Amino acid sequence: MQQYEAGNYDVIVIGAGHAGCEAGLASARVGASTLMITINLDMVAFMPCNPSVGGPAKGIVVREIDALGGQMAKNIDKTYIQMRMLNTGKGPAVRALRAQADKNEYQHEMKRTLEEEQNLTLIQGMVEELIVEDGVCKGVITKTGAIYRSKTVVITTGTFLRGEIIIGELKYSSGPNNQQPSIKLSEHLEQLGFELVRFKTGTPPRVNGKTIDYSKTEIQPGDEEPRAFSYETTKFITDQLPCWLTYTNEHTHRLIDQNLHRSPMYSGMIKGTGPRYCPSIEDKVVRFNDKPRHQIFLEPEGRNTKEVYVQGLSTSLPEDVQHDLVRTVAGLEKAEIMRPGYAIEYDAIVPTQLWPTLETKVVKNLYTAGQINGTSGYEEAAGQGIMAGINAGLNALGKESLVLSRSEAYIGVLIDDLITKGTNEPYRLLTSRAEYRLLLRHDNADLRLTEIGHKIGLIGEERYQAFLAKKEAIEAEKERLRSTILKPSDKNVQELIRNIGGSELKDGIRASDLLKRPEMTYELLETVASPETPLDVELKEQVEIQIKYEGYIDKSLQQVERLKKMEDKKIPENIDYDAISGLATEAKQKLKLIRPLSLAQASRISGVNPADISILLVYLEHGRIAKIANE
Repeated sequence: MQQYEAGNYDVIVIGAGHAGCEAGLASARVGASTLMITINLDMVAFMPCNPSVGGPAKGIVVREIDALGGQMAKNIDKTYIQMRMLNTGKGPAVRALRAQADKNEYQHEMKRTLEEEQNLTLIQGMVEELIVEDGVCKGVITKTGAIYRSKTVVITTGTFLRGEIIIGELKYSSGPNNQQPSIKLSEHLEQLGFELVRFKTGTPPRVNGKTIDYSKTEIQPGDEEPRAFSYETTKFITDQLPCWLTYTNEHTHRLIDQNLHRSPMYSGMIKGTGPRYCPSIEDKVVRFNDKPRHQIFLEPEGRNTKEVYVQGLSTSLPEDVQHDLVRTVAGLEKAEIMRPGYAIEYDAIVPTQLWPTLETKVVKNLYTAGQINGTSGYEEAAGQGIMAGINAGLNALGKESLVLSRSEAYIGVLIDDLITKGTNEPYRLLTSRAEYRLLLRHDNADLRLTEIGHKIGLIGEERYQAFLAKKEAIEAEKERLRSTILKPSDKNVQELIRNIGGSELKDGIRASDLLKRPEMTYELLETVASPETPLDVELKEQVEIQIKYEGYIDKSLQQVERLKKMEDKKIPENIDYDAISGLATEAKQKLKLIRPLSLAQASRISGVNPADISILLVYLEHGRIAKIANE
């Protein structure tokens, strides 16, 4: 193949899925000239699995992406068919927004955004090789021989690396949705010294909505109250489409049991490790054989298609079994499959080969993001994508990189888990993975991250000034409530308390303290202690949460401060762990593998015990003292 020089850029992004889109936009927006190369321009931001964005923990990541200046939130706000807030009956730490997407509109809107972005060039091509000189990545070479040179490269190849689709006894080389797989790039990464693992994910069948009997299912409408992921969204979609709930039954489970010998999961055909928290229906029936039924959600894939995604029925059983399987479910007795479910196996890199910036330890100036790093989910991919894009762009421009801590963002939790602990299965973000989840809420993502987004150049001045005004208004209202005294002689106050079943006042009380009572809300309180200028809904929510949970929030912040002392204790990159006497053998092995950058990161490595941390701390302290003495 004749090669030719095709162009020079600051950053090259390989792939245009959810990670690639955020990476490309982020690097371009920080000021780096960016080239995005994707196998198929018709598949930009494609949703090969469920047509939705958000959910527990994931929805908060989408808000964080928006607070940093990313695109996913804006894109779904323009293209959703349904929006719901989940866990509204629980505390603010676990509330999350989830939207059903119009699958095709989501793609088209994101592609339009990429095409209009200054500093960004989007092209179709298959990258087969990286240009690596003296351990530094300096560009890429495509299948057609085009040589593109750059200062940094971001790989966001999703499930395309040596992808193989599996349906029953059938197995063939393919990316998701029968797209071309990427074979040579995977082989090239191995040649460069990367350790790869084989993972697996899957999808359910899509059925024709005309053939569903919705009278046998339960309607699941969207919220009537206008909601949005992006802090900048002001227009809301009101004509929402419902989803529908149904269940598997004993006939479904019996059919699966009878055909397990034909399932590639149990025949040995599938070698890759599948996602624990999104199992196939075969896996659910086998693992939870005491359950008489499992939930199935029927999710429309868009306004201009009859395809319905059968959420909960992910399977790689043979196609003939899938037809029978679908028709055992209530409401789907006459359903016609338009696309069968399938499993897909693909290569991922072991994520402990990454620094916190998502730059690889194996090759300098090379970054990876998304499912190539062992994660599952569009949101996890996009969260990594924006960070890899930011850091690749900042690196190319000679600026300081950005790393989010575990106490700043779920994105920080996600990346730290991957690079410090690794993963032996497709990683899914959960609220339980965050030790500071009360600080990392859906409602306060802008308060946590907008300052950072503005500093690196992704948040414009107008939005930043609006953010500062919001912050000031929240603090002013909190101070007003703290200084407002409600007296027992005030009949309106006593009547309000009686009506909500609270204990009447015997002494004067600060309005802020009354708000802390479980039965009291800000909206009730403002009927007896209203501000001069009424607050909007977001401000009211923020004031109420910050006051009600003040004690818990302060306790979490104290824990963060204690941890920060360990984060501030940096470990030199060239440290010789073998020279530190007293460290356990396993600890030495893990520390040499991960090469943590701080004492706090070292403490989170599996196999490194508190005793090892104490020894390491003494070593670091003595080294520091000796250095000071020499000075």
